[in-house]
Parts: sequence; C-alpha cells; structure tokens
Amino acid sequence: MTMTRRQRTLLVIGLLVVLPLSLLAIGAGWFWFQIGACNGGKNSVEVQVLKGWSVPRIGDELHKRGLIGSPLVFSVYTRLHGDTSFEAGTYSMRKHMCIRDAVHILKAPPHLAFSRLTIPPGFWLKQIAARVQRLPGFDQAAFLESSENNAVRSAYEPQGVNNLEGLLAPNTYDINAEEDETDILQTMVTQFDKTANKLGLARASVQGYGAYDIIKIASLIESEAKTERDRPLIASVIYNRLAQHMPLQIDSTLIYARGNPADRTLSNRDKQINSPYNTYTHVGLPPTPIAAVSLASLQAALAPAQTPYLYYVVADKQGNHAFATTLDEQNQNIAKAKAAGLVAS
Repeated sequence: MTMTRRQRTLLVIGLLVVLPLSLLAIGAGWFWFQIGACNGGKNSVEVQVLKGWSVPRIGDELHKRGLIGSPLVFSVYTRLHGDTSFEAGTYSMRKHMCIRDAVHILKAPPHLAFSRLTIPPGFWLKQIAARVQRLPGFDQAAFLESSENNAVRSAYEPQGVNNLEGLLAPNTYDINAEEDETDILQTMVTQFDKTANKLGLARASVQGYGAYDIIKIASLIESEAKTERDRPLIASVIYNRLAQHMPLQIDSTLIYARGNPADRTLSNRDKQINSPYNTYTHVGLPPTPIAAVSLASLQAALAPAQTPYLYYVVADKQGNHAFATTLDEQNQNIAKAKAAGLVAS
C-alpha cells in the first residue's frame, strides 16, 4: 500500500519526535543505572584520594580503578548534590559500584592509611627528598624548597644558616594523606630537636665546639664509621686534627662536594675539588653537616674517645678501622689494607 504525502510527513514528524525522546529515555535510564541501579562486586578495593584532587580527578581515578562506570556521571551527580570536594585519605570500595554508593563512602571520614617513610642514618637531604618523592602525591622539589625557604627551622640551625642538612632525624615515619611536604619536614626536624635536647646538645661544648659544630662532627662520624666500636675513635681523630689545625682529609666530604651520593669512588684529582666541603684543601669543619646523624654518632661527637690518634684506614671487611698516631704507622696500615684488597692500590 502506497503512503500518501501527508502520511509520509506525519511519519517523519513522528520519528523526529519519538527518536530523540527514545534516546533521551535511554540516556536517562543509563544515567540512573550508573547512579543507583547497578550491582557492585564483593571484593574490597582500597583507593587513595590525594590532597588537592578535584571532583573530576577523583572520578577519573575511580573509573580507572574499575570502581565506577562513568567519571562524567560521577561529576554531574556530585555537583547536583553540592559535593564539590572530598577529604583526602584512603577509602574501602568495591568494583563496579553505583555512583551513589561511591559518593556515600567518600562523604564519610576516610581511613587515614599511612605511607611508611624510612630514612636511614647517613642519608643526605637530597636522598631524603627522593624517598619522600616515592610517597603517593608527594614531590621532592617541594620538599627541598621547604627545607630552604625557612618554612621549617631547627632549634639547632644557627642564624644566617638556611640549610637543614644533618638536622633531620633518621627514623621510620608514618605519613598520612592529609600531610604535605612541609609537614613531613617539620616532623623530622622536631624529632631531631627532641633527640638533641635529651642529649643536652643545646648547652654542650666539646673542646670549644658548640652544638652546630658538634652536629657537623657527628655527620662526619656517621659518614665514615661502619661499626659502633669505631665511632668514638673516629671522633677522637677529628677533634685531635682540629686541635692541631690539620686538614681533616675525610673522603666523605669530597663525595658530598661532588654531589652524587651513589658514586663512592675517589681519585687524587678529587682532592683538588674547589669546594668549602673539601677537607683536603680547607682546614676546619665543612660549612654544614653532610648527612643525617644517628643517636650513636651524636653521642660519639659529644663524648669522643681520649686517644692520640690522628689517622685511620679501613682494616677488615666488616668495616673496622686501624688507627695510628704517626704518619709512618698510618702508611703501614694503608699497606696492609692494600694487600688485603680493602683500598685501591
């Protein structure tokens, strides 16, 4: 049966009306399914929302983790309900959740799950910053900037010094999602100050050296000593050489001057590095500490052994050192270390 022009026109009009309405109905159905009609999985998934994330950024993360079907619907739904931000932290969710349920979870207080940050003794500030960078949402450049702009200061940081090297306590810290780089730095400085205060460092004087110089000496001990036995003995050598106005000639300061903690090899050419940290060419202590110090190294710097020693060199594979009073004794010890393959020939 042939359709008349009028029938064809009515059909086209009908399609133009019905088709958009059908698509709208389908879209609305899909939208509402995403919001509240879907069935989530049974397995729990931990998802971390970082400080400063926007609603779209959170939606993208939930979608990427397979927790919600549409980040667009998530953004629309949350804004329609006036939810423009959520608290940073870790939340327990399920795969393929309805957006309504996901938002309900996000509006509740998160578990403040902790990221663990371990800083060993002997780490430089730049190494500590690199460890901070490993934590989700943290940045080493921001950490270093906070260490240099007086955002955080140690009670043991002298006036005119703007450097927290050696003033961060080595330890294992639990860092939560609400903290930022400055908070971490403050925690580490506060811990150092507490430890130093318990030792009486603020009022200490060892052979005329005050608190900040004692921390410098402790950092040299930390960088050189490999065994507990050697710490007070190396402290003794440092104080004895300072008393005689001899260059300290500590290799760890050369490594620090070069700026790469991973490269421990040295040559005679390195002894000519133009740096105030070069204790071969500069008499006295370096301008700042060179590493994070342990309690044992601080104690050794505060109570050095009473010896006549002026030299030391590694003596065994365990890292113990042989100590000497004269250069001839030192040369004999060096010859033994070379024969044992402990130092380069």
